[in-house]
Amino acid sequence: MYFRKMSGNKCYLSPINVNDAEKFAEWLNDLEVTVNLTLYNNVINTENEKALLENLSKEHHYSIIDQETNALLGSCGFVDIDHLNQTAEVGICIGNKQYWNRGYGTEALILLLDYGFKALNLHNVLIRVYAFNERAAKCYEKAGFKLMGKRRDTLRRGKKKYDVTYLDILYDEFYETNAARIESFNRAVMQGERTM
Repeated sequence: MYFRKMSGNKCYLSPINVNDAEKFAEWLNDLEVTVNLTLYNNVINTENEKALLENLSKEHHYSIIDQETNALLGSCGFVDIDHLNQTAEVGICIGNKQYWNRGYGTEALILLLDYGFKALNLHNVLIRVYAFNERAAKCYEKAGFKLMGKRRDTLRRGKKKYDVTYLDILYDEFYETNAARIESFNRAVMQGERTM
């Protein structure tokens, strides 16, 4: 069962359901999905994925759910939240490849960031992307992230070395970039079309 914690136009974010462990394990064993993740060389089975989801479900990690079909698309969440300094790192994965390149990742990221800035009192959020993951880089730029720098030759895939790019976004930058989108999400919620 999913709950509409944060609602957009295409998708909503729900607390993680540990019963989705089998679906997440399926995605995390697909090298086309995991090549972009730190889990690339991990062995994932349903049991250890369920244990991981149980831990993640206690924190600010959410399932990404299609607004129309209630299909599970992936997950996103915050790590290393530092309430004193108002910082965190964000991660996102669309595991269902049928939803790639359709704007779901950008919308989910915007929903999560809005929640992080308003409800968790964050000021600066970091995200990292591998140099070859152009799709993710475009998603992050659309959400308003700015380039911080690169760590050179720090990631290995096969026999090649790649840079890891670090981007961040500040509270004010986020709302300058995404005001119209946030307004459309809020309007839908206020009109009773969706709950937040």
